[in-house]
Amino acid sequence: MNNSVLIALPLLACIVLSPVSKADIVQNSNNHAIKMSSFNLSSQKWKNRVLLVFAPSVDNHSYQQQMQLLQAHNSNFADRDLILVQVLATESYANREPIDKSSAGKLRSRFGVEKENFRVILVGKDGGVKRSDATPVKATAIFEEIDAMPMRQQEMQERGRK
Repeated sequence: MNNSVLIALPLLACIVLSPVSKADIVQNSNNHAIKMSSFNLSSQKWKNRVLLVFAPSVDNHSYQQQMQLLQAHNSNFADRDLILVQVLATESYANREPIDKSSAGKLRSRFGVEKENFRVILVGKDGGVKRSDATPVKATAIFEEIDAMPMRQQEMQERGRK
């Protein structure tokens, strides 16, 4: 499997409500219109957890490794109300929807992540940072962190699971 397929799989697999709002339409290199959207982290508060993956590009080794670690766990994202946001220097996505450079820039600024750096940040439903990693992290470690949260414990009880 080539790297672009490995990178695209988790994007296609995350099936939850789109956390983006409609914004601009831009032309890609093939002259096709791409709908760009804005992403506002505060609009996710009390609705979704957000997993932010910052990287210089899709070619970044740490980014590729992180996407491989996440790819087999797509159903676990929806179950935990978890949105995947990929913030790259040239392009960014929230649950496979392209987001505009302004939204990406605001996320980089808010979390202090430079364009050349790799970082994984988990944001809870309360809007607080729950973990931050400078190296790729296993999906199971992220899910264990979420599952230990009091709000998640309550969700599991309400959903009939213990």
